[in-house]
Amino acid sequence: MKYLTVLADENCGFCRRASKWLRNQRQVVWLDFVAAGSEAARSRFPELDHDDTLRKITVISDRGDVYRGDDAWLVCLWALAAWRPMAVSLSRPGKARFVRAATALADRLRANSLGGENVPRGSTCNHAECA
Repeated sequence: MKYLTVLADENCGFCRRASKWLRNQRQVVWLDFVAAGSEAARSRFPELDHDDTLRKITVISDRGDVYRGDDAWLVCLWALAAWRPMAVSLSRPGKARFVRAATALADRLRANSLGGENVPRGSTCNHAECA
């Protein structure tokens, strides 16, 4: 795998912060960010339900594999040099409950100020992670 395309909601503060954090990490697999629901996303991935990509983080591999929700977060961590071992560990059987709990924690943290930006509950983002 050479690259992953991350469909991120540009109207969501949490998504913008997560994208910025991912961009600033050393990447083993290149992460390409495309605005979810945009014309660029629709033309590159016509087979996707683009309304769903605005509700749930979606990542597409250069091979055409589609990851959503918890799996999308895991594959993004797997693409990062420092986080790959943790992503591999979390993908093992029996760890799904922990991954869901960690994702839920991240969802709650969106309301906190991270990087100087607040993301209020009920923001314009429709991602399940941000609701």
